[in-house]
Amino acid sequence: MFDLQILLQIAWTSVAVSTYYVLFAIAFALTLKVAQVWNFVQAGIMGIAFYAMFVAMLGWGWPHAAGFAFGLGIAVAASAAVEIWGYRVLRRRRSSPLLLFIFAIVVAEFVAYLLSLIFGTEPQSLTKSLASEVQMVGGVAISSWDLNALAVTAAACAALFAFLRYTRQGQFLYAVADNGELAELYGISANRAYLFAMMIAATLVSVGVYLYGTRASMIPNAPLDLMLLAVIATILGGIGSLLGAGLAAIFLSVLQSASILVIPSQWQSSLTYLVLFVVIIFFPTGFRMPAWLSLGRSRR
Repeated sequence: MFDLQILLQIAWTSVAVSTYYVLFAIAFALTLKVAQVWNFVQAGIMGIAFYAMFVAMLGWGWPHAAGFAFGLGIAVAASAAVEIWGYRVLRRRRSSPLLLFIFAIVVAEFVAYLLSLIFGTEPQSLTKSLASEVQMVGGVAISSWDLNALAVTAAACAALFAFLRYTRQGQFLYAVADNGELAELYGISANRAYLFAMMIAATLVSVGVYLYGTRASMIPNAPLDLMLLAVIATILGGIGSLLGAGLAAIFLSVLQSASILVIPSQWQSSLTYLVLFVVIIFFPTGFRMPAWLSLGRSRR
């Protein structure tokens, strides 16, 4: 039997750690539904955001707020550039979804390669010390990072869902996600919606990268591994459901943390690939969420 305190600690820690996974998954799910691309470029955007923040905070000595704003701006600009001079050009040429997918993979790998040339492969974080204040609650260690991460993620998700449901621009994203051609007939620019979705995703990714970088170290190839879990969560949660992707990310984080109780450490990294295999084979459409929890109706 496992000790109850150990189980509670694992549950709490995994939920806290899932905060950046949730943001990565929702960002990926958003661009997949609206822009209709498997946006693996997101891994490159994650790397760009992290190292921009790293340079600003630890290289130039900027306060964290200013460093985060700098990284966010660079990430949003890079994401917009990929959409305008990458995806949009390929769509105009009526390129196949496979070609868009290959383009995304190549860009992500190229960015990781450039970052490794510039910053090396030594792990880096966004703070000089990853330690944070810890207090015991019912025998469970709760750090200040845990509480801050949960609050920031909850606020970011609430802001996103409020934007999508109660603003004009949000309704445009709904329309394009549901039927881009019909939306164009009503005067809604699909290209503008794709761009907006990419920029929103870059914002979510920047928040997630900041949370990650203040808790753990990163190397240039790490975003590609982090993206894998976001992809699994998107599929498992049901393509088209942002909430489903977020909930699936939490579930996967808990599963990953709990696996240390039964799986030897040297096999830990294989769990993600095993889950991906199971999801693709047995749950290719994920678990369907209620229609009102999805961003439009899925056409996949």
